[in-house]
Amino acid sequence: MVHQPGADGAFGQVGVLGIPVDPVSLEVAVDRLSSALAGGERLRVVTLNPEMVMAGLADPVLQKALRGADLVVPDGIGIVWALRRQGWRQQKRVTGVDLVETLLTREQPPRLRLFLLGGEPGVGEKAAAKIEQRWPGLSVAGVVHGFFAPEENAKIVTLINQARVDLLLVGMGVPRQEIWLDQHWSDLAVSVGIGVGGLLDLWAGRSKRAPALFRNTGLEWAYRAWREPARRQRLRVLPSFIRMVRAEQPKNKKD
Repeated sequence: MVHQPGADGAFGQVGVLGIPVDPVSLEVAVDRLSSALAGGERLRVVTLNPEMVMAGLADPVLQKALRGADLVVPDGIGIVWALRRQGWRQQKRVTGVDLVETLLTREQPPRLRLFLLGGEPGVGEKAAAKIEQRWPGLSVAGVVHGFFAPEENAKIVTLINQARVDLLLVGMGVPRQEIWLDQHWSDLAVSVGIGVGGLLDLWAGRSKRAPALFRNTGLEWAYRAWREPARRQRLRVLPSFIRMVRAEQPKNKKD
């Protein structure tokens, strides 16, 4: 059976090894973010891949952060594969880069105010300059690098709230960004918070995105492993992920 969306294009969440995922398209996900920014709700967003799922199975604190998110989009091709096994045959990747950049393109100034948290010192400032060049008029209301001590958390939350921002982008890597957002979400006065991984480095020109050929064929992970050897260790969990998904979700022969 091929599952179909409801009248509003939304779905209920689907479990992948116990982690809830929203089987939504990029367009539906951006619609939800736009609605939240317009005042409808607050959204803490996770862009899920298999490495995060496996790390969450081993780390109860990360697992809580993943399970408690308001919107979990299928970023990794392995998550897309797991959803398709459950009948979501038309599911495509909703990457963090596409999600955020599509949102910024849609939300025209002066409506949207951003805060960038993460990266090495100086990266956020370069990313902010790129944002303001690419989306003229957008306001980056604050930047803080990711190299801060735990005792500075309260001060950073205060800085973010004082900046009166709508969208908080946290680029501190997995699991730190997801855990940080989860633990401080109730104290943050923002509409949308997203863990964005290396997006700030991408905007700052410190890294490059995979060519469209790799992205469109589901091989972006291979390109990134080739360009960033340090990522290869993380990919060692993929065979275990595949085995566990197959054991949990025997493929429906009717699909």
